[in-house]
Amino acid sequence: MGELANCERCNRVFVKQFRGICNECYKKEEEDFRTVYNFLRKRENRMATIGQIVEATDVDESILHKFIREKRLQPSHFPNLSYPCERCQRPITEGTLCDACQTELKEELERHDAVESIQEKALKEESETTYYAKGEWKKD
Repeated sequence: MGELANCERCNRVFVKQFRGICNECYKKEEEDFRTVYNFLRKRENRMATIGQIVEATDVDESILHKFIREKRLQPSHFPNLSYPCERCQRPITEGTLCDACQTELKEELERHDAVESIQEKALKEESETTYYAKGEWKKD
């Protein structure tokens, strides 16, 4: 059984089962997809950019990005299609981060791991060089 949710597009309450949008918005989205796909099927439009597609079809740019992310429109067939990297907004055709952001994040993780390793080593050395004495001290 589905749960009640608000539609991501129109904010109406609906019973959520498979999608995050209501049936009316889903139908509108499918209609938008058909419009875009029919536009791109024409040979002269296959090299169209996102801006040109938006201008020609009146379909929102975020919906186009969603179609590309879901691989409904593939950049291998339409080379000028892309969507923004989630970190720096550079155009990408797959994944969520561009190569530069992925590399930067990996380097930051490696630096963090190196610092953590140095701190652990220092704590271990400190615990190994600490001596404890048992007993009472006598005062003279």
